[in-house]
Amino acid sequence: MAHHVVIAGGGFGGFYAARTLEKVLPAHAGRVTLVNDVNFMLYTPLLPGAAGGTLEPRHVVVPLREELKTTALRLGWVVGADPDRRTIAIRSLEGRRAELRYDQLIVALGSVSRTLPIEGLAEHALGFKALPEAIELRNRVLRCLETAETLEDPVERAEWLTFVFVGAGYAGLEGLAELQDFAAELIALYPRCRMQGMRWILVEAKDRVMTEIDPGLAAFATRELRSRGIEIKTSTTLEQVTPRSATLSGGELVATRTVVWTAGVKPHPVVAALGLETDRGGRIVADRTLRVAGRDDVWAIGDAAAVPDPAQRYQAPCPPTAQHAIRQGRLVARNVAATLGTGKVKPFTYKTKGVFVDMGQFEAVASTMGITWRGRPAWGLARTYHLAMMPGAKRKLRLLTDWNVQLLFGRDGSELGRLGHPPRLEEPSSGGTPSDPTGSGGTGTAAAA
Repeated sequence: MAHHVVIAGGGFGGFYAARTLEKVLPAHAGRVTLVNDVNFMLYTPLLPGAAGGTLEPRHVVVPLREELKTTALRLGWVVGADPDRRTIAIRSLEGRRAELRYDQLIVALGSVSRTLPIEGLAEHALGFKALPEAIELRNRVLRCLETAETLEDPVERAEWLTFVFVGAGYAGLEGLAELQDFAAELIALYPRCRMQGMRWILVEAKDRVMTEIDPGLAAFATRELRSRGIEIKTSTTLEQVTPRSATLSGGELVATRTVVWTAGVKPHPVVAALGLETDRGGRIVADRTLRVAGRDDVWAIGDAAAVPDPAQRYQAPCPPTAQHAIRQGRLVARNVAATLGTGKVKPFTYKTKGVFVDMGQFEAVASTMGITWRGRPAWGLARTYHLAMMPGAKRKLRLLTDWNVQLLFGRDGSELGRLGHPPRLEEPSSGGTPSDPTGSGGTGTAAAA
């Protein structure tokens, strides 16, 4: 009888688990179902490129139905599980709740932004983890430039031209660098804004940026960003956010309309409702073979799992990176297949082989196999690596096209915040209509986006 393998989550871990199972699990031995809330996998390392106008947003995602040939895709949200009955609970797109039975379950639900109890943070700050957030940030920068250009008061204009990023890990540093590069290229089209200038601030609670990489590379990245006029405030925290300001530790008040929160991640909230053992950080406890503690039929990978890290002698969990999720996805597929009679269960032994930090046009830092790279060589290596890792020849070609078009013609400055939010019938559209039915002076797209 064919066994049913269910994969919860379609990020890097879930996608590569399904893709590998299609290769190693004989058709007669089992069938695979992937449950995800969208029909694509987001290639998260390219998210800053989508935000900064270098890449078309659709080109940083991988359509699951195109790349997975025999895996059944079921769109919906995992809302719970009963491991004793071997079922997971799913809420479909239309809101119906259903149960899905499994013989082997792979949990790859990923993570969400980790927030802190800071006054005004949830209400007024933006995140930078999902594609809608990246596109909203791009639109926000453009709306700020457009609004600032209309203002007579330089003090008020400065609020719109100040951007604060909190968290100097991969997402914060790369996101700020790409967006600042994007805005610096377009500001020539805004005479008042160009004369006044912008202010970009990176806030980090630790004593340096990018604690995940070599201190020398982090220092180079810091020097590069500061040479572009970006303020880097280490050993500093965010204390309060309002619609028009951010208060930093020490009492510094920054007048700004844009605060971006990138200070860490935590496991997806539904992980707590799966009936599985978790650690203090809320991640599912897994052993070296990726099997969940106390369960022979449940496996956990990616950001939602506390998998012992070989690089730390299995004394601490693996870092929540795409590199680890991809390798865990491939291994868990082979271990599941081994459990069902094909192959042998093996431990996770992957160690990070390199890091890439993209900081905009021709600027990056990288470390590969103990060799450090800076500037244009690192930038070229980063693009080559991501091109090689992007699944599918069609997606690779689209990346190449986007990169080359941007190099030749620059970035597009259109603000398209209402894409996906069409007007009601008989309501004036924003596609060139001079009227403003919202009465918001033309800046009402923030709510719509």
